[in-house]
Amino acid sequence: MSAQPTPDDRRAATVARTTAETEIAIEIDLDGNGRVETSTGIPFFDHMLAQLGRHGGFDLIVNATGDLHIDSHHTVEDVGIALGEAFAVAAGNKAGVTRFASNRVPLDEALIDVALDLSGRPFLYYDVEFPGQKILSDPPFDPQLIEEFWRAFVTAAGITLHVTLVRGVNTHHIVEATFKGVARSLRDAVRIEGGGVPSTKGVL
Repeated sequence: MSAQPTPDDRRAATVARTTAETEIAIEIDLDGNGRVETSTGIPFFDHMLAQLGRHGGFDLIVNATGDLHIDSHHTVEDVGIALGEAFAVAAGNKAGVTRFASNRVPLDEALIDVALDLSGRPFLYYDVEFPGQKILSDPPFDPQLIEEFWRAFVTAAGITLHVTLVRGVNTHHIVEATFKGVARSLRDAVRIEGGGVPSTKGVL
């Protein structure tokens, strides 16, 4: 994997990741306007990544090809890894960021609780159980992959993330509320509100 910040003062980065299973290119600008382009070969996943960029207020471009003839697991997980790496590079030393954020986001009957910390310490608490059905897109999407995506993302980004399902019945609604909740929390956490690194250690 190669990850590079932009040469100017923008909090932005590009990442390229190639394995025997996937080939991924990602661009992210934390100070963007929510402009999103996604192409992973998995329509429902593209829709969720679009929620992440749009509601996070990030400019986000994701291009991924993977071994979808096997299943979607490698592509979803590797996009999470690459996106987390890009986020970490774009965030830099996190000087002045709000750091902590939490949101409760509804989507019809579904309600998701999200709390996160740009701590530099990767941790995922994920308490979301689905009714059981796959998302009936083409190809069908297994909602269990969402946990793998978030775990890959927080590990690469160095984020502590707690996601809890408060209530919900419709799998699509639950997943989408999760992405919107994380997006809004990331947006709040990276907001600049001071000048120093918000940690008694002096680093995050």
